Amino acid sequence: MGLVRSSRWVPVAGWFAATASSIVLSWVALLPVLNAARADVGTLPDIDQVPAAEVVAPVSLPPVPTPSRPAPSRSAEPQTDPTPTSKSPRPSPKPSTAKATTKPATTTEDGWTVTTDGSGLKTYVRSFSVKGGQAVVKMTSDGVVSLVTATPADGYAVEKTQSKPDDMAVYFNETNHSFIIRAIWWNDAPFAEVSEIGS
Repeated sequence: MGLVRSSRWVPVAGWFAATASSIVLSWVALLPVLNAARADVGTLPDIDQVPAAEVVAPVSLPPVPTPSRPAPSRSAEPQTDPTPTSKSPRPSPKPSTAKATTKPATTTEDGWTVTTDGSGLKTYVRSFSVKGGQAVVKMTSDGVVSLVTATPADGYAVEKTQSKPDDMAVYFNETNHSFIIRAIWWNDAPFAEVSEIGS
């Protein structure tokens, strides 16, 4: 703070010094004239006898220093770290728009395992076991009968016959002896009967 105030007074002090120097030099040049004009000396001297006043060269004032601004400190500049310190937030997983698949309800009707899908179609499945083998039959409420599996017992062969989509028969045969499983879609419901022919 003291340095700033003293630098402001430098041009003023220079001006005062130059002005004082000019006054002193003028006083020295006019001194003979003033001495000649004193009353006790007598008459004024001839103008030619008066020494010429010295020409004082104009005193140039020192250049006014412009206040220098301090160079900006590098520490004042905001420093940016090229590598981010925090991880970018991960996008939250979007909720799935797919419809949740619900398991079809399962019931039992007259020995048939019944499942109903979303469209209302019922599927009937039933397992049959006879001395000649085992069979799994499937029917749907739109009147279609199908054989899922058929496993004959030792000494028997399996045969399937189907005259229409809603009428099917499965035979477990041995020589002169057969077990028959007949499955039909009847009156909007599954129907099955087991019979034996031969001996």
